[in-house]
Amino acid sequence: MRDITIDRIDRRILEILQRESGINASAIGEQIGLSQSACWRRVQRLREEGVIREQPVKLDREKVGLNTMVFAHVKLTSHGRSNLSAFAEAVSEYPEVLDCYVLLGNVDFLLRIVTADIKAYERFFFEKLSQLPGIQEVNSSIVMSDIKHTTALPI
Repeated sequence: MRDITIDRIDRRILEILQRESGINASAIGEQIGLSQSACWRRVQRLREEGVIREQPVKLDREKVGLNTMVFAHVKLTSHGRSNLSAFAEAVSEYPEVLDCYVLLGNVDFLLRIVTADIKAYERFFFEKLSQLPGIQEVNSSIVMSDIKHTTALPI
């Protein structure tokens, strides 16, 4: 993997794209003093080099009926730990699981899960999550309110 050079102008472009994902090269160029074509070339290079992976639309989860967010700490049995990838693959298939992280420490995974309500999370837990092989323990924390949520990196 080769080193990627990101200069001050690239960083400004990335900051703008993180704030306004649908913005076009002309509008970015206006904000930073570059022509549309020069700005477009930089954005394309950043995409080709893999710096910009995707530009998703951000939805308000509550406005689409996903009112409950849960963080679940999952501990696998010692036998289950030998099959970390099987667990990761299984939870990747569940649309309710937004994020899945492998952790060091006394739990193996941290999942961020969204559902319509507590009853829907209960169904998800009993019908899907707890049915996966190798699970020893799941500790769930229900989010009361979002204080800060961002995908923007502090570049």
